[in-house]
Amino acid sequence: MNLSFYIAKRYLIAKKSQNVINIISGISVVGVATGTMALIVILSVFNGFDSLLKSLFSVFDPELEISLVEGKTFTVEGDNRFDRVREHPGVRYFTEVLEENALLMYGERQHIATMKGVGANYPEYSDMDRMMIEGELELKDEMGNYYAVLGRGVANVLAVGLTFVTPLEIYIPSRTAGFTMNPEQAFNRRLIFPSGVFSIEQETDMNYLLVPLSFAREILEYRDEVSSVELGLNPGFRESVVQEELQEILGDEFRVLNRYQQQEWLYRVMQSEKWAIFMILTFILVVASFNIIGSITMLIIEKKKDIAVLKSMGAGEGLIRKIFLFEGWMISVAGAVAGLLLGLAICLVQMEFGVVKLYGSGAFIIDAYPVELQFSDFVYVFLTVLLIGFFAALVPVRYITRRFFSVSEQL
Repeated sequence: MNLSFYIAKRYLIAKKSQNVINIISGISVVGVATGTMALIVILSVFNGFDSLLKSLFSVFDPELEISLVEGKTFTVEGDNRFDRVREHPGVRYFTEVLEENALLMYGERQHIATMKGVGANYPEYSDMDRMMIEGELELKDEMGNYYAVLGRGVANVLAVGLTFVTPLEIYIPSRTAGFTMNPEQAFNRRLIFPSGVFSIEQETDMNYLLVPLSFAREILEYRDEVSSVELGLNPGFRESVVQEELQEILGDEFRVLNRYQQQEWLYRVMQSEKWAIFMILTFILVVASFNIIGSITMLIIEKKKDIAVLKSMGAGEGLIRKIFLFEGWMISVAGAVAGLLLGLAICLVQMEFGVVKLYGSGAFIIDAYPVELQFSDFVYVFLTVLLIGFFAALVPVRYITRRFFSVSEQL
């Protein structure tokens, strides 16, 4: 066994002549453990929210989306590039989408939202069924009647009731009316009955309603134009590979975006918040580690006689420093291990029982804080605590041992 490590271990577990050193060492371990536990719990909660958002957006956002780099609408029919996209072995479904902002009116209430026209196969491939909180995902019945599915926020603002017989009025600026003094001629107006209400997340719920693609083209005065194409992938095909191949087929005129790129700003904000919290809690951990400085300083002062004996036996300054560096590091390791285990226990309890509830949970799709454990977080936190503990022990060890040896040499 390494001599310096062996002596440091004996110093750590042995009873000190001054009980205050034991108390400070215990406080150091508790401080490091508390900071470590907080880091693990907070990072795991952020992981939980991140996974929750990804699962929610995976319902509304397609695996891949094709849109123009410049411009608003394009035509799929007659373009052999899109025929090749349809025939790609990795493409499970291909659906055309047409989006436009619209003014919605229901009775005396009005709201501006994004009308998303989707193909007839949308209910078949979409997982929106599990996001329906009222009514059903029906866009067109057997009689050819059109229906709209509203986000919960849109439905609440307009006070839409599915049991009412009042239709929803949709107004879109006319593309062919030209200049007119009559506001009624400047807008295309269509009526449509709501069939259901979905809930994904607040921004989507407040800004979207789904309608049949043919209805959207009719009110927008388009024939076969689309604003984007949504794709689903067959199992066994890597998303990045298919994305790259489709981009090569379509050329620079189009962009093929995965789910992360479709909501890139949101995921970046989530990651930025996570690491900002990590840095804040790390700083708190640094402050808590100051107790290690006090503990090591007092231990060095108490062990002056032991240091003198070791010196007389031939121990150099490097060996003496290693002893007390190991001492500080073992305090950090003890606190880190205790904190990791405690944080793991708290996370497992929350995952199993949902002890900590979300305030106003009735407005959310979950009623407790989501938690997801990631092995990488445990590694990063453990290494961070060890690094902080090393520098916390290095400061007093270098200063006091250097001073002790310089005084001894003068004598």
